[in-house]
Amino acid sequence: MLLRTILEDEFRFLTFRAPSSAIREHSGAYLAFGLFLTWAAGVGRYWDTDEAALWQHLGLGSLAYAFLMALILWLLVAPLGPKNWSYRNVLLFVALTAPPALLYAVPVELWVSPATALAINSVFLAIVAAWRVSLLVVFLKRVACLRGSAILAAALLPLAAIVDVLAFLNLGDAVYATMAGLQNASGSATQMHYEVVHFISVLSTVMTPAILALYGWMAHAARAAHRTNTAMNDSRLISCDAGRVAAHRASQSCVAMP
Repeated sequence: MLLRTILEDEFRFLTFRAPSSAIREHSGAYLAFGLFLTWAAGVGRYWDTDEAALWQHLGLGSLAYAFLMALILWLLVAPLGPKNWSYRNVLLFVALTAPPALLYAVPVELWVSPATALAINSVFLAIVAAWRVSLLVVFLKRVACLRGSAILAAALLPLAAIVDVLAFLNLGDAVYATMAGLQNASGSATQMHYEVVHFISVLSTVMTPAILALYGWMAHAARAAHRTNTAMNDSRLISCDAGRVAAHRASQSCVAMP
């Protein structure tokens, strides 16, 4: 049954193992399944948040995130010369990383004190982020066939870009509070999350120039390698054509001989 195969492959994907060949044969079904999980994670994130808007309760924000994140990854990684790189493949990857976000739907507030719930939600956020970044690294290595520094640049640049944009728009606090369930936080918990956001923003700002330099170098190296491969292929084509022409002339001369 296809659904069982998809579930098994989803588990293999989330545990950093290669899925079966069915993901290529039924990529549309896998994408639909991944988007369904993305929608479910979005609904679960806001099901107990009264302040959320209707479109957030309907999971539309989570779906929009999947398409936007796929676009960002697709555009930023493309200059590094990845293999098998299409927007559809990247969107499928992003969609299949949705299950860890279901942790946000766990109603820890019903079982523990508000302060403890905030701490647990923050841990959930860290787990989901680390899990997804690790999956991205594996995806870049196994599917995109990137190596070493190119993987580092491809994994870090989108993260740094997102954090920098949120900091520039002064949205870092709001996004972090929403993702970690801190909308109603106050006192020391609020102060702690401000400090965390400030630390992440400063760290990203400091690291961004180095990440951009690495990214630029890797993109340049990929472009140079592409030119070299193109030139080599062209020279082989010319030599093959020249060889065929010489052989044709030789055959003609042989035929013309008495």
